[in-house]
Amino acid sequence: MDSASPTGLDLEKLTRWLAAERPGMVAGELSATLIQGGKSNLTYELTDGTQQWIVRRPPLGTIMATAHDMRREYTMADALGGTDVPVAKMFAYCGDKDVIGAEFYIMERIDGVPYRYADELRLLGEERTRAISTELVRTLAKLHAVDPATVGLSDFGRPEGFLARQVKRWKTQLDASFTRELPGAEELYEKLVAAVPSVSASGIVHGDFRLDNVLMGSDDMPAAVIDWEMATLGDPLLDLALMLTYQRRAKIVADRDTTDPATYDVTLAPGYLSQEEIMDLYEQESGRSLDGFGFHLGLACFKLAGISEGVRYRHINRQTVGEGFEDSGNTVPLLLELGLESMKEYK
Repeated sequence: MDSASPTGLDLEKLTRWLAAERPGMVAGELSATLIQGGKSNLTYELTDGTQQWIVRRPPLGTIMATAHDMRREYTMADALGGTDVPVAKMFAYCGDKDVIGAEFYIMERIDGVPYRYADELRLLGEERTRAISTELVRTLAKLHAVDPATVGLSDFGRPEGFLARQVKRWKTQLDASFTRELPGAEELYEKLVAAVPSVSASGIVHGDFRLDNVLMGSDDMPAAVIDWEMATLGDPLLDLALMLTYQRRAKIVADRDTTDPATYDVTLAPGYLSQEEIMDLYEQESGRSLDGFGFHLGLACFKLAGISEGVRYRHINRQTVGEGFEDSGNTVPLLLELGLESMKEYK
């Protein structure tokens, strides 16, 4: 492999593939930098010295391959290109794993900021922070208003039985990531199984909607929603529940003075909408009822616990790229506890 190639991206093979599949796209020698890796899909900034793109591929090791489906991510973002949901332009998808060792895709590089930390928003002030968090919720409502059939996504997923499959999926993830006993995991799973709604809403689900998965432009408006790796068709309320679970986890981490590299405190910035404000705004913007939302919050906690435990497992098995994974999974017990509380709090 070319010595200039970052881990997981063979630039020599990529150059040959692009020359054959997208002739004329690249004008010079390619170079790339890993800008995100290990916890989820690997993201690289790619350039030929004149143009810039983003390359996405799965992590080097994975527990559940369907959670890192590049075609899924590419297809969803490409389909939404003609809607009022802001997304990056998709340029190329490759399903041939012989090219760089995994499937991958190339997309437009968007100028925008993925805010992760409260200090970043404190610099902007409370008014702008409130505006940013408000637009985040409005963007989620816009996504959930898209009719999958009108953008060619009617066969993208199976909305029927979505919530029951999600409960089973994240139980499977936890079991596959087993390295320790997790009190509360079995209890939360059993309560979720018993409480799966017989009827639920249907629409596009991003799968990991939060502020740092939305690049904010210089005008404090969303420039692009990114990271569609878990997108599907199902109950959109799980997106809202997961976004709020990230927010609730950040507060618990701060209150209990614990650490977890996957926990960002951006939602604790002064001016950021509260959980109740977010729920009220989402109801207004989407027209959807949040009755029975406790189940969705419990499932979101269970899902995030499964994701976090998977990262911990990959770190233990030396399948992560980069530093800072020593405390991965620290908040999993807290998430399981929060899930049980959420199901009691919001019936």
